Amino acid sequence: MSLLTVGTVAFDTIETPHGKAEMVIGGACTYISIAASYFTKNIQLSAVVGDDFPAKELDYLKSRGVDLEGLQIKKGEKSFFWAGRYHTNMNHRDTLVTDLNVLANFDPILPAPYCNAEYVMLGNLTPDIQMQVLDQLKAKPKLVVLDTMNFWMNVAMDSLKKVIAKVDVLTINDEEARQLSGEYALVKAAKVILTMGPKYLVIKKGEHGAMLFHQNKMFYAPALPLELVTDPTGAGDTFAGGFIGYIAKTGDTSYENMKRALIYGSAMASFCVEKFSIDGIKGLTQERIERRVQRFKEMMQVSL
Repeated sequence: MSLLTVGTVAFDTIETPHGKAEMVIGGACTYISIAASYFTKNIQLSAVVGDDFPAKELDYLKSRGVDLEGLQIKKGEKSFFWAGRYHTNMNHRDTLVTDLNVLANFDPILPAPYCNAEYVMLGNLTPDIQMQVLDQLKAKPKLVVLDTMNFWMNVAMDSLKKVIAKVDVLTINDEEARQLSGEYALVKAAKVILTMGPKYLVIKKGEHGAMLFHQNKMFYAPALPLELVTDPTGAGDTFAGGFIGYIAKTGDTSYENMKRALIYGSAMASFCVEKFSIDGIKGLTQERIERRVQRFKEMMQVSL
């Protein structure tokens, strides 16, 4: 099952109450691709970096089965860079630096094999770029998942709504769901958003888990309580990678399988936050992932 991932491959500098990591690997596409690679190996990556991006990190992505034909490397230019500082409660952060660099002129021209992807994960980028990717697809994928953020709701709402109308699954956090829908109660917000086009809506609630909405159905997956959260950066993208990676592995886009995918995505995100950058999701084994999923299952079971 081919999975096309589109987004950023970047550098981050991150400060949390537990330390600081400077110029580490980040980017939505990076987290999504690595997380998905534990479930499916036919991953196609579309992104752009400068020639300052380490070759060893690209080799690592290749070792995980990620095809980099769609990765543009701009000579003499710098990769996208973001720096942020998390507050004590780790639920809020301040952006300190955003340098678009090569991302400012990113033109995602898909290689021919990418245009027939069966599954598509559109990471957080401008809605126009996301639409540009969809317009290049030759056949309708089995599933298209879109991630976005409040910034695009502020500056490009009309374009964003056009993209939302073309996807199967939208993933956003609770505050973004409220902003997009104009409703505070998340159940009401979900009903409004589902009229915009997507068949499924995933609302991410950080340390409080994630919710899945489909028609009049709702499923809630709690987050796994952890002794230590070191760095929340990339957790949402890792969740998305685990989510769509599991669906691509099983080839099942039903509501019941989406519920299972939500748990696998949450499990992958729980690994991500335990270390800085992508270190929490490197070197995992299938056994560790299944043990983590089992912890979710035990936490959610009850006899009534």
